[in-house]
Amino acid sequence: MRRLVKSFAAIISILLILVLIIQFIVLLPLPNHSLRTSNERSTIRYSETPTVMIPGWGGNTTTYRRMTRYFEKHNYAQKVMTVWASPTGTVKTGGDFHQQKNSLIQVLYNWNYNASYHPQVHQLTRVLQLLHDRYHIKRMNVIAHSYGGTEFIHAYMGSKQLQKDIQLRKVVFLGVPVEESFGVKIKFVPNLNRKSKDRNFRQLGCQMRKWRPNSTVKILNIMGGNDEEVPRIQSEMLQSLVKIHPEIRYQQVVVPKTNHFQLHDRKIILQRVGQMMLWGKD
Repeated sequence: MRRLVKSFAAIISILLILVLIIQFIVLLPLPNHSLRTSNERSTIRYSETPTVMIPGWGGNTTTYRRMTRYFEKHNYAQKVMTVWASPTGTVKTGGDFHQQKNSLIQVLYNWNYNASYHPQVHQLTRVLQLLHDRYHIKRMNVIAHSYGGTEFIHAYMGSKQLQKDIQLRKVVFLGVPVEESFGVKIKFVPNLNRKSKDRNFRQLGCQMRKWRPNSTVKILNIMGGNDEEVPRIQSEMLQSLVKIHPEIRYQQVVVPKTNHFQLHDRKIILQRVGQMMLWGKD
């Protein structure tokens, strides 16, 4: 019996070590990169507004690897910094931001396997406030996948301080649920928000009505035609929130033959996000 217990304990210990090793590997940052100023493109607008990239539930350094490489390869943007958020509230950074043009800032959660996204909302709030306080970021773009977008909208709308300190410019949501009480059989119609049983969504509605945008905000809401993780209606409900403010220029797109995880990888999406949304000249 003792041998069995010892063997079981040894197996558990080995598994825990493997989990820790894997978690360490997936939290290694993407390498920082510099734009080639000699290759700046006439069709691209280069500015000091950084873009913060937020992964979804269980997302890690691999989430935006292909996207980041694509942006760098085509001289759209440069990845300059990584920010790690801990469940304890500690925020650490690697690299630096000093108003480089078209900067990418990668957010990584040390642990984002919770049953709820709410712990990450608190962590992300600290991350965004640190970006303002330490790096003097007063305006930003955002790319967020899945629960990363849910966390962002709750963090920003739930903090009057962030709304005061940081202007939102361009926000790209990739398969982001904002209302989770509706299922796949529900079709979007005007005033559907009145039937919502999602307490978090109703809270967002109240916060959105109190929000006073201090700049024009562009939102691109991208959904996958074959997304079986997030029902389309849960993402489409974002339009019920943004219609409150005429300052928000909202567009939603459904990309055919695209699943939830392809939303941050497919070339057609990367082109649209980089050229048409974030950095293309109007």
